[in-house]
Amino acid sequence: MNKSFYHYLMKYRDAKSKDELSHFANSAYKDHGFPKQSTDYNELSIYLEMNGSYLDSMSIFDRAWELYIFEEKKDL
Repeated sequence: MNKSFYHYLMKYRDAKSKDELSHFANSAYKDHGFPKQSTDYNELSIYLEMNGSYLDSMSIFDRAWELYIFEEKKDL
């Protein structure tokens, strides 16, 4: 994979959008402790379980992760 998950997620940043994925991206951008270089599901999942109070549900992360994996494999 070329991009970190954070880098991928930032394409969903949008201050005006109200969807869950954009909310996640906007919140991760403001989270200075977010593991920005990580490409590891477990590392990100553990971090968000402990620090991701801005996520209503971890299923939002899981959906974003699936999109990330799909699009990164497509780019290989």
